Amino acid sequence: MLGYTDAQLADFFEVAEATINTWKKEYPEFLESVKKGKDFVDAEIVDSLFQRAKGYVAPDTDIRVIDNQIVKTEITKHYPPDTAAAIFWLKNRQKKDWRDKIDHAIEGANGGPVEVVNYTAADYAAAQAAMEEKLKGLD
Repeated sequence: MLGYTDAQLADFFEVAEATINTWKKEYPEFLESVKKGKDFVDAEIVDSLFQRAKGYVAPDTDIRVIDNQIVKTEITKHYPPDTAAAIFWLKNRQKKDWRDKIDHAIEGANGGPVEVVNYTAADYAAAQAAMEEKLKGLD
């Protein structure tokens, strides 16, 4: 039952999930037990992910048939680092450096703030008239 979700606990005890929640409120030792079980399993998964991310060695058994005989040989197997596990780990542990989000900051001159100018309708009309004058000169 280590690591069971509340729904799985409810199935195991053959009660509603709401009953599990009630038990957790009414019996602090039950709540603590559920938390410890989840924490224990989570820690195992964290360790497994870490091992996958960096690569590891583990004992294994090589089984072959030689001259119609089954031959078992104890070996040490090397598992290389898993890129996806490493990326997942880094995105969660070093979010600032490994996030997918790209900052689309807008900067003004020399990295300073963007200068905001509030033009009036008259300013736009004057700019349009000046542009039209320049365009006439190009003909």
